[in-house]
Amino acid sequence: MLFIIPLFATCQSQNTMIDKTVVTELVLEKYLGTWYEIARYDHSFERNLVGVTATYSMREDGKIKVLNAGYKNSLDGKRIEAEGKAKIPNLEEPAKLKVSFFWIFYGDYFVMELDPDYQWAVIGSSSDKYLWILSRTPKMDGELYQALLDKLTKRGYDVSKLIEVPQK
Repeated sequence: MLFIIPLFATCQSQNTMIDKTVVTELVLEKYLGTWYEIARYDHSFERNLVGVTATYSMREDGKIKVLNAGYKNSLDGKRIEAEGKAKIPNLEEPAKLKVSFFWIFYGDYFVMELDPDYQWAVIGSSSDKYLWILSRTPKMDGELYQALLDKLTKRGYDVSKLIEVPQK
């Protein structure tokens, strides 16, 4: 989801045991649209936000418009939005995007797992401190969620740190 990515998000992690490989193919046109945040690692920039979504669309300049939204403390709370931009710096690695919510500072957005039909995705970065599970629907099937947790565990992530995000 990446509301505001701290500058250190692009720093290499100390933990080299985490598998941060990305999918080999990303069709941007299929990825555009709205995604619901199912789970995430805790971060100050999303703390206490629920009902979080990210909507991606193309901008006239060829970059991707990123509109993140969520509700403070409860699904009836104040709606908060953040607009940013994303780009694919290397077309040979389309699943390694850069996202910015502040001027020229970009953070990593790595599409590490992706449903063939673009119905769910797992997002990470070059740091093992960032992790999101996204879905096209507000709820995710329990078996699918567990399968994604298993994949993340095999990659070396601590899935016990994931916070499940309430959705409407």
